[in-house]
Amino acid sequence: MTGAAILGSLAGCGSLVDEGPPPATTPAPSASAPGGPAIVRARSRWVPVDWAELPGWQQDTTRELWPALQRGCDKPAPGWQGLCLAARGFVPASDVQAREWLQARLQPYRVESPEGSADGLITGYFEPLVEAQRQPRGAFRVPLHAPPDDLAARRPWWTRQQIESLPAAQAALRGRELAYVADPLDALLLQVQGSGRLLVAEPNGTRRLVRLAYAGHNDQPYKSVGRWLIEQGELRPEQASWPAIRAWARANPKRLNDLLWSNPRYVFFREEPLPDPTLGPRGAQAVPLTPGRSIAVDPQSIPYGTPVWLDATEPLSSTPLRRLVMAQDTGSAITGAVRADYFWGWGEEAEAQAGRMKQPLRLWALWPKWPSG
Repeated sequence: MTGAAILGSLAGCGSLVDEGPPPATTPAPSASAPGGPAIVRARSRWVPVDWAELPGWQQDTTRELWPALQRGCDKPAPGWQGLCLAARGFVPASDVQAREWLQARLQPYRVESPEGSADGLITGYFEPLVEAQRQPRGAFRVPLHAPPDDLAARRPWWTRQQIESLPAAQAALRGRELAYVADPLDALLLQVQGSGRLLVAEPNGTRRLVRLAYAGHNDQPYKSVGRWLIEQGELRPEQASWPAIRAWARANPKRLNDLLWSNPRYVFFREEPLPDPTLGPRGAQAVPLTPGRSIAVDPQSIPYGTPVWLDATEPLSSTPLRRLVMAQDTGSAITGAVRADYFWGWGEEAEAQAGRMKQPLRLWALWPKWPSG
């Protein structure tokens, strides 16, 4: 994440470490391919290609895309209305049938930068799951706040350091506490990701799963705590993962505030019920995200609601990550033509995978052969 405002959805797609520059790029061949001329968008160029260009296309479990595709059709991209109507009435019986349906209706395009590079970067994000209490007790002393009453009138609002140290800032937030967590890094993580799940211990002894959704921020610049550790000489760039940041904080408790206060951005939340725990938070497309089948993109390169073929590898691995996903979110760090943030879901495994993900990427967008609606 590089510092632009987190959007009013999960769309923070935040990273605790700067992504840094994308992998070195090489010019891609400028094919005049089957399917007509290239499509030029604000930050990308789409070059039509044959389906055979998509690496691993025949091996994907394509039928798994359908729930994400149908959710995306709740807010269809321009020109997709007719296809979305057909998709709602169709449930593929197999991966082969799903691919055949798509191939009959869509044209694949290689996504390139305006300069003709097809190389880019993929990172990962997730929805944190954190234990919380309604009242401060024991280790649970770190508050998560709803927006203060004067947030719109005072711009910028207090910094993170001021919120945690100045009586005037603390008074403005009194009574706005939604819940308390035990670890200030968990609070930071929720704020960076822009959304999260809380397993709340209620005063009556029950435990309830709720969602915290983004509700605003203090209008201060975002600064990466991972970048701060690198600049302090505490971590090398290749070490700056979320597990490494947690390990550093445990080993350096007296410097924890220095780490936290290096990021003046402070995010406020609203609490939402979580009637279906299998659904992800709403992304920038305003539809629920699907683990492993939703990505964040630059909407000036790829419109929300577009199926996208990924060619990357899994974190810290040479295992190919080649699959069909839906462009359903964005984030302040997600800019440029060949750039994606992969939604891993929630829980410990999702956190571990998202925190380590930073791989080279190629993308293909699938677009209707006969736009409708």
